[in-house]
Amino acid sequence: MIKLAVCGIFVNFAVDGGKGRKRPGRSREIPDKMIRKWHYIPLTLQQQAEGEILSAHYADNSALAELLLRRGVHTPAEADRFFAPSPQDLHDPFLMPDMDKAVNRLNKAMGSKEKIMVYGDYDVDGTTAVALVYKYLQNYYSNIEYYIPTRYEEGYGISRKSIDYAISADIKLIIVLDCGIKAREEVAYAKAHGIDFIICDHHKSDEELPDAVAILNPKLPGSTYPCEHLSGCGVGFKFMQGFAMSNGLSNHGELHGLLDLVAVSIAADLVPIVGENRVMAYHGLRRLNSNPNLGLRSIIRICKLTNKDITISDVIFKIGPRINASGRMQSGIEAVDLLVSRDLHDAYEKGANIDQYNRDRKELDKRITDEANALIERNEHIIEGKRTIVICNHDWHKGIIGIVASRLTELYYKPAVVLTATDGIATGSARSVQGFDIYAAVNASRHLLENFGGHTYAVGLTLKEDNVAEFAREFEEYVSAHILPNQLEPQIEIDAEITFAQITPEFTAMLRKFNPFGPGNQKPVFMTRNVFDFGTSKIVGKNMEHIKLELEDNSTSRVINAIAFNMAPYFEHIHAHKPVDICYTIEQNKHGRGESIQLMVRDIRLSGK
Repeated sequence: MIKLAVCGIFVNFAVDGGKGRKRPGRSREIPDKMIRKWHYIPLTLQQQAEGEILSAHYADNSALAELLLRRGVHTPAEADRFFAPSPQDLHDPFLMPDMDKAVNRLNKAMGSKEKIMVYGDYDVDGTTAVALVYKYLQNYYSNIEYYIPTRYEEGYGISRKSIDYAISADIKLIIVLDCGIKAREEVAYAKAHGIDFIICDHHKSDEELPDAVAILNPKLPGSTYPCEHLSGCGVGFKFMQGFAMSNGLSNHGELHGLLDLVAVSIAADLVPIVGENRVMAYHGLRRLNSNPNLGLRSIIRICKLTNKDITISDVIFKIGPRINASGRMQSGIEAVDLLVSRDLHDAYEKGANIDQYNRDRKELDKRITDEANALIERNEHIIEGKRTIVICNHDWHKGIIGIVASRLTELYYKPAVVLTATDGIATGSARSVQGFDIYAAVNASRHLLENFGGHTYAVGLTLKEDNVAEFAREFEEYVSAHILPNQLEPQIEIDAEITFAQITPEFTAMLRKFNPFGPGNQKPVFMTRNVFDFGTSKIVGKNMEHIKLELEDNSTSRVINAIAFNMAPYFEHIHAHKPVDICYTIEQNKHGRGESIQLMVRDIRLSGK
């Protein structure tokens, strides 16, 4: 039996062995829960006019033009820059408020031979940011070290323990990355002991800011920096870019060679891959695929990605979680040790350690997610009639609850808060559904919180355990009043409606140029109406839950291969040669010397329904 606290109420239940929810199998009727909304907005008259010009520029390809317009690309010149991002398109770092102050203070510290600490959060964004700034400055200055707080002893952000260490080590300047925007008391404490701060952050701020020498944050009120959604590592990169410019350092390759770290941070932190982020992600991925730093090379080898085309998806699901596992399971400083390593053998040893942390993390993740699902299924009042989920458990691992919150949000499609409590203090993570600002929802109950911070879709928070029940009530009240009905059900955003005749080798070659894919530039989703089984589609999978499709439509005689995971209930309709509409992404499968096209079906609906 496991004892859980749910919004202040303790519930006993037996875990069901981790079986979770069953996937839909083959049946005669299509379950209601399989029917999702497809969201397609036709182009406006102005977009249609722009599309004609773009289409003419690309061999009368109207679908390609539509994809570009949906990504904010309106002219052939913009399209050329979109398909070939250049480092020349990076913005002037001095457009960011306080950049001159930050650079001047760093130059003064180096000129006076002051000891500098580079400080960052323990997640992927924070550790890559620390590694980037430390590695770059080490080329010009040796009196520098780095510090990552422990999740369990010091918690998120700037800790008193780290400042006490800085005082004892005679550190005079601390460069903070990916945190610090709310650390007013800690910065004041350090300043009273003669320590200055340069804060490089990208989280939302309060009205009152810390008394730092400089605060670099594109989200600050009044900031006009052109790329608002930089990652924390991205802000660190811009700081180093400003430092290089102020000192006339013309070896841009030295700095651009660190873009592999920025690309990893962009992918792992799920920031929009648009504008300047797209430029950095594009060139960072090229570096990751050609000559990554030794630490990343060791992770790439462990992930079995050597000699493969590494994508943003690979970073999100393979590379990022391993780097993150260090801070979740042990100490984030081990991730930085890996990323700044200069010895290949040492990097491989450190990579193996971090891979073990990731295996341990996976086991915990599965167990806690199963426990959370079992709790909700046995106590329907937790979600029944509610638009939110708030659960708390004393035994759950603090480093895993953010992942569990994400899984609950995906499964139930409700904003979720998962907490764990120790010594009367509950610490947790909140995750949101597409389009809903969970930061604003948590901020509405800040009077109940000890601390919180984050983004639109992800927030970390700390509160007294006695306040959990009231927080859950207020959180539900705020979300119910502000969330839109369509934000509480999954929708598939469709980019363009096409026929099978338009899926040509030339078109799929152009689709590859839309990389890197991610938030703000997702892999294009297409819709085709009235498609039929060629007669050779079949059920596949261990539990006969998938459909391997061979489809045709009336636009061409070509047969198109497709795969539809967990959609077996549609098989009888399709096999009876009845028409269906499908939405899908187009995948290119390499095998031997050739390449084939396969549609990855996102959803199916009966034609005319």
